[in-house]
Amino acid sequence: MAATRPSLWIFYVTNEKYQQILDSLMTAVIVLDHNLFIQHMNASAEMTLGVSGSKIYGKPIHVLFSSADGTPLSLSQALKENRNFTTRKANWILHNQTTITVDYSVTPSAEFGDVVVEVQPLDRLLRISREEAMLSSQETSRNLVRSMAHEIKNPLGGIRGAAQLLSRELASADLEEYTRIIIEETDRLRDLVDRMLGPHKSNKREHLNIHEVLAHVQSMLKAEVGSGIKIKCDYDPSIPDISADKSQLIQAVLNITRNAMQALTENKNTVEGSLTIDFITRIQRRFTIGRHYYPLVAKISIVDNGPGIPPGLIEDIFFPMITGRAEGTGLGLAIAQNLVGQHNGLVECTSEKGRTEFTLYLPLENDHA
Repeated sequence: MAATRPSLWIFYVTNEKYQQILDSLMTAVIVLDHNLFIQHMNASAEMTLGVSGSKIYGKPIHVLFSSADGTPLSLSQALKENRNFTTRKANWILHNQTTITVDYSVTPSAEFGDVVVEVQPLDRLLRISREEAMLSSQETSRNLVRSMAHEIKNPLGGIRGAAQLLSRELASADLEEYTRIIIEETDRLRDLVDRMLGPHKSNKREHLNIHEVLAHVQSMLKAEVGSGIKIKCDYDPSIPDISADKSQLIQAVLNITRNAMQALTENKNTVEGSLTIDFITRIQRRFTIGRHYYPLVAKISIVDNGPGIPPGLIEDIFFPMITGRAEGTGLGLAIAQNLVGQHNGLVECTSEKGRTEFTLYLPLENDHA
């Protein structure tokens, strides 16, 4: 008799009121029958797994994801034994080959023959935690560098002034060469300190198209390297204008692009094929930066086919004075992160041999500015 009774969950989800309640939940909910065929998915589950519930109704669960932890077998055992269980930090490979990390809880119903799976995606939470730790460490490092820079800058003015006074008292032109070197090197150190201190001006926002910024950077790049590096563009023209300081964004993108350019030109003999930098823009929906949630952000990727960043440096490349180049100062990426951060955005990096990708995320709605 129980086998012919309608599923309690099926009754719920076919009722419009309960359908709306399920779809309003932040938790992803999947309902399976006794054969582990999909009976219902709420809106959060559709978004988490990247599928449409109506299109996969009645299909087996393995169309949603594959799992190295034996999730489908565990579901079958839970239903057979009428046993609830929770699994932490499971890695699921979705139908589009995207890997996600989730906590999931399983509640079987022996009476109705259903299994309810509640899924909590962890990638967002793990990324928030990672970003907060990174930004906090970077802020501490920046404050330390700023304090040091101020201490260095103060005596530089005195050294330069003393060298200028000394040069006026010297009778020999040959000796003036030494004071000239002191003045030039002092100026070079002062310029380095200014870069360590970062931008002094507050940003001046205006509505602009992000592709204008990229076009400006590309023109500068072509002027520096000519046809030595191939530039490719893959743009989403639907990205709306953003409120930003154009000069600061140009500087941020330029710092990242020059990093890619230098990596390519210094290692051109080891790069397979043409030296290439790709500029890619997309809209990212429902994105969190730090603990701020944004419905829409602009995603700008700068990709090069260089040798990649050494694994030992990848976690620290946005810290001041960290560089993989013998001639580098380690300030370009730190300044870029700081400038993007002033726009409530974030810069991330992934790298492997033959592909290094820097991604800028800029909110399209600056509610937290």
